[in-house]
Formats: sequence, C-alpha cells, structure tokens
Amino acid sequence: MIKHLDINSEGFDSSLKSLLSSSDEPDKSVLDTVSQIIADVRARGDEALLEYTNRFDRRSACIESLEISQQDLESALERIPETLRKNLEHAAKRVREFHDKQRQTTWTYEDDAGNVLGQKVTPLDRVGVYVPGGKAAYPSSVLMNVIPAHVAGVEEIIMVVPTPDDERNDLVLAAAAIAGVHKVFSIGGAQAVAALAYGTKLVPKVDKIVGPGNIYVATAKRQVFGVVGIDMIAGPSEVVIVSDSSANPDWVAMDLFAQAEHDEEASSILITPDEDFIEAVEKSIERLLPEMERAEIIKASLSNNGAMIKVDDLKQAIEIVNIIAPEHLELAVSDPDALLGDIRHAGAIFMGHYSAESLGDYCAGPNHVLPTARTARFSSPLGVYDFQKQSSIIKCNSASVKEIAETASALARGEGLTAHARSAEFRLNSK
Repeated sequence: MIKHLDINSEGFDSSLKSLLSSSDEPDKSVLDTVSQIIADVRARGDEALLEYTNRFDRRSACIESLEISQQDLESALERIPETLRKNLEHAAKRVREFHDKQRQTTWTYEDDAGNVLGQKVTPLDRVGVYVPGGKAAYPSSVLMNVIPAHVAGVEEIIMVVPTPDDERNDLVLAAAAIAGVHKVFSIGGAQAVAALAYGTKLVPKVDKIVGPGNIYVATAKRQVFGVVGIDMIAGPSEVVIVSDSSANPDWVAMDLFAQAEHDEEASSILITPDEDFIEAVEKSIERLLPEMERAEIIKASLSNNGAMIKVDDLKQAIEIVNIIAPEHLELAVSDPDALLGDIRHAGAIFMGHYSAESLGDYCAGPNHVLPTARTARFSSPLGVYDFQKQSSIIKCNSASVKEIAETASALARGEGLTAHARSAEFRLNSK
C-alpha cells in the first residue's frame, strides 16, 4: 500500500523527485472561471456577489442577509457544549500567548555621526480571513488566522465563511466570537476573495487575505495578489517523521494517519535507518487502519503520496528532510535536540515522542498555517509579522549628514543620476 524507498537503491533520486512532484496547479478551466468571477464582482459588486453565492451555495439569500451579526456569533457560542467552549477558549489562550512573543516594536539607534536610523512597525488597517464552510468545520483555522492579527494590532478583521444550503457551523462562529472577529459574511469561493480584494458596498476592501480554501479560492488569491497581500498558496498537507528504534510503531502509524486523513492528496513520509522499525510500522498500519473512520481516504493518501524511506543513519535522514522541506516534521527519536541544529527547511518541528503533530494543529500555541510544497525553503509559518509592516526611519541633521552625503553623491554620479548626486550635495554644502 505504501511505497518503500532505499537511499542506496538505484533510481532513488528520481523516485524521491517523483514523490515530491506537485500536481495542484489549476487547469485552464479553473483559471478562466476564477478570472471571470473576479472581473464580474469587481464590475458589479454586491449584485454579482449575491448571484454567485446563491448559485454555488444553493441559497436564496438577499444581500443584507449575507452579514452574520455579532449577536449570531454570541448565540453560537452559547449553543455549543460547555466542554467544547472551554477547550476552544483554552486553545485560544495558548495561541495568543505564543503569538504575543512575536510582537515587533519600533526601534531606532543613533550612529557615530548623529544620524538617527531605525524601523517603524505599523499594523495593517484591515485584513480578510477566509474560513472553509459546508462539510468542513475548522474552528482551529479561525483561531490561528485571527489571533495573530489581533496581537499585531489590526484595527478591523473581516471573516468570510460559506454556508451552503444556509447551514451555519456553530463551532466556526463560536471560534469567531472567541477570537474577536469584527465582521463576518456568509460568502465563499472566488467571489468572496474578489469582494475582499476590491470591496463592494457590503464587504469592505481589505489590505491582506489569509486562510485556506479549495482550488478556486487558492487560484483567486493568486490572481488578486498585488492588489492585496496574501499569506501563501497552500498545497496538500504534509508530514515527515524521522524515527529510530526508540519510537513506538503504533504512535508513528497513527501520526501518519493523522496527516493522511485530510484528503487523498496529503503526503505522509517516514524516514528511518531501522529496517525492522519499518516492518513494525507496516504491521501497525495494517492493524489500526480498519478502526479509522476515514480509512478509505487514509488508504488512498498513503498509496498515492506516502512513503517509507530507509537511510543509513539519522544524519542522512536529516539531509533528506532538507530536500523535502516539509510542512510538518516530527523527530520521533531518543535525542531530537541532537538533530535540530542540522534542520534547515521545515515549517514546524515536533521534538520527541510526545510532541504529536496533531497538538500543533489545535492548541500547542505555534501557528498551524505553514508552508507546503517545499516552500519552507523560503517562507515561514503565519505569524504576527504577517500583519505588520515596517517603515524605515532616516533622520539627519546639518552636521551628521556630511557623514553619508559625500558617499551618496559619489555613488549617484557613478550611476549617472545627477539629480540624486546634487540632492545630496546641496545638504553637504549647507551651513
């Protein structure tokens, strides 16, 4: 069911490359559909937004009913079981505590000549958070996207969530109440992304759009990037587990399942130098899989995109990790700290046998919005820094400017930009 690769086998490099190849690029029909929807919402505003919402979500709403009130959020919070409410609040508390430590502040310093230089940190004015709806219920996604924006100081947070067949998910709305969303609209798809990017009479225009969605949502985010900021274009979810003989094969098998149950495109990979452990995990998979509610999805995912990779040692395992650059990395080894320094590319690193990736999905504290499809090579988890921007500060006086004006003048003339040079020289020659 799951592929076996050996680093010493002929063709290993091509097999690994094939395993990592992504097929989530939208086809032309998706691109054309999304382009048409965005153009239509941009041109006709609420009229187009309402038409697409009623068509795709099988609704007969009026434009005013697309907004979900704060009272509706509070009512949803009251309706969910008390135990679930307390757990949502506990998760929110832990997520906030972690992201509080990411907060950036304005700073300045004075150089030897007396020039004051620095960086001014300012929160974004308004952001949009996309939350999947319908059969999907991801209150954790609400917490992970909204709370960092709050910590950053964003003035207005707009959430959009589709409600197919007019079915609202109380968990999602309760999470919005706990996280402190300012406005919620029951819209989704490319039309929601377009409304957030360009604004309509009902939906305010935002400065950045974050949050997961299907291929139409991801394609729409890609197309409006530049008009607004976006967090990332997320692909299928991934986990890589590096293990030694100290790991529990049942735990490792279940952690592979936890990733695989997302969908058939999810990727679950085990890397170990222990051949006996591979056999033990396979036996655990065979025994535990029939117990799983999403067994068919897990089976398809492991068959399509799963692998067990045999390496010579843990150092070699980390070399493979750095090639894969996984979204989630579990170090299910006796001494994870010994490996941490050599890891260069991973979205989130789970250290040791008790640090299950599923904890990070919900309530460990760090953000679960992570780079996928090898983008951990150059990008980071969603954080407070995604909702703040930096402005440089340069303050010179008549004495201190002489330290840098001569250099600026010389470099400007070297580039043939005379006005630049004379602008600096005016200050250099002032009294």
